Amino acid sequence: MPETSVAHFYDELADDYHLIYADWDASIRRQGDALDGLMGQDNASVLDCSCGIGTQAIGLALRGHRVTGTDLSARAAARAVREAAHRGVTLRTGVADMRRLPFPDGRFDTVVCADNALPHLLTEQDVRAALAEMRRVLRPAGLLLLSTRSYDDLLRNRPASASPQVHQATDGGERTVTFQLWHWHEDGEHYDVEHFQLLPTGGEWRVRVRRTVYWALGRDRLAGLVTDAGFVDPEWRMPHETGFFQPLLMARASK
Repeated sequence: MPETSVAHFYDELADDYHLIYADWDASIRRQGDALDGLMGQDNASVLDCSCGIGTQAIGLALRGHRVTGTDLSARAAARAVREAAHRGVTLRTGVADMRRLPFPDGRFDTVVCADNALPHLLTEQDVRAALAEMRRVLRPAGLLLLSTRSYDDLLRNRPASASPQVHQATDGGERTVTFQLWHWHEDGEHYDVEHFQLLPTGGEWRVRVRRTVYWALGRDRLAGLVTDAGFVDPEWRMPHETGFFQPLLMARASK
């Protein structure tokens, strides 16, 4: 059976992750600006508990926040540190499961869990455990920023694929194509992903395929789980409102 663990998926993807974006540096700045605009606080202590190679974490560090990143993938977290240093900002990272965060209670002003990371957790028990940890490490009234795919729309249609994304080298050279095939489970909520990257190699294409699984959590259901975890005033904000590329759930830790 192909390896589908989340850590393996992102370890394998870490070196090529930036190729998902048409322009990764522009995405870093755009996403950092959007999240910063929602935070309404300067020099905040931020945990990005699914930091990957640093897209949101670096973007927030460039806005002057004190950012710590954790991720299941050691390879991705290590790259995030290097990429941050290359851009002149400091980012501390560690390898951690969002269900077991290695920080004391009330450590952060804001917790970010973006880019559809939470739906890698495939049971309600695991989602509840992760949200409880995010609540625990936030100070009273601290801010949660959580983004997922627009699953309310996807659950209506259960598409078989996601649109391809094309990255072109900055020198105008070769292009890389990324696309996904989705295989929905019988329960209609979970789906397997085959993540393809077509990498140009001297006139030919080299194909990389990586596999993982997601749980398509609708907005109302996720907002209810966030409330159960000790957050108040959950509110979904759409991309046209925020400038962020996915729907964002904002909520405050209870006081």
